[in-house]
Amino acid sequence: MSQLVENIYNAYRDLMDNKSDPRVNDWFLMSSPFPTLIICLSYAYFVKRLGPKLMENRKPFELRKTMIYYNLFQVIFSSWLFYESLASGWGGQYSLKCQPVDYSRSPMAMRMAKGCWWYYFSKFTEFMDTIFFVMRKKYDHISTLHVIHHGCMPMSVWFGVKFTPGGHSTFFGLLNTFVHIIMYSYYLLSALGPKIQPYLWWKKYLTALQMVQFILVMIHAFQLLFIDCKYPKAFVWWIGMHAVMFYFLFRNFYHETYKKNKEKLSAINNKKENYIKANGNGTNSEIYVNHYKMTTGYISDNGMRNRVFIDKQEVEQ
Repeated sequence: MSQLVENIYNAYRDLMDNKSDPRVNDWFLMSSPFPTLIICLSYAYFVKRLGPKLMENRKPFELRKTMIYYNLFQVIFSSWLFYESLASGWGGQYSLKCQPVDYSRSPMAMRMAKGCWWYYFSKFTEFMDTIFFVMRKKYDHISTLHVIHHGCMPMSVWFGVKFTPGGHSTFFGLLNTFVHIIMYSYYLLSALGPKIQPYLWWKKYLTALQMVQFILVMIHAFQLLFIDCKYPKAFVWWIGMHAVMFYFLFRNFYHETYKKNKEKLSAINNKKENYIKANGNGTNSEIYVNHYKMTTGYISDNGMRNRVFIDKQEVEQ
């Protein structure tokens, strides 16, 4: 048993000391994966357990101004990361077909490596999305997709920065920062108040854009399985399978959030139309809805609490 543990430890040290990129070894949080893993697990525990427990007997925080500044920061940060991705490679120097990692200390290679580290750091700032939900007691927003997506990303990106800070897989960072510019712009507008809400009809297209992003990443990554390219195949699978996982998670979220809600709204509208047809002018008319006799009233629509009369007794629905 002790020999097995020693072999595992030696393999780990060989991986960290001899297989990783020596340029990043002394950078903050890059010496070992365990601090990042602990932070990710702490995040998941806080947003699912500790945070709701602390907020149990507290009123929701009013964070509108805080969220405006936070989302503005994220728009600016994402825009800068997107610019750095273009300036250090994807603006013309990198190849979409095959791009090995430049492990030299040239200015361009170091700029890309540093951009990768800042992208990794941005995954921690995104934890605030969920923490704000906890503080506002918006627990229905903390979906499985949300926690997995935010909780896994720092750990996933850590390996990219540690071993391949540049090259082919940074295409994902390019697309992701572009999507985040649009996403946090939406959140910024949403935080400005109800006057802006009528203009935010395009929310569901953000999820569609996320899915398109992952499809492009899959195609871009897995093409290296069929061509000769001096890029580590392990990271082809690493980035490609992450894209596959997140694509299906986002697709399921899209179906649950938008398609099922559309079906429910359609059912409500049909029920409303049937009520009107059955009631005529509403005088001495009777229909049955959910086993209740209704003589006059309204059908709940769009989540609004409308009054109905059931057996001549007024109730809230």
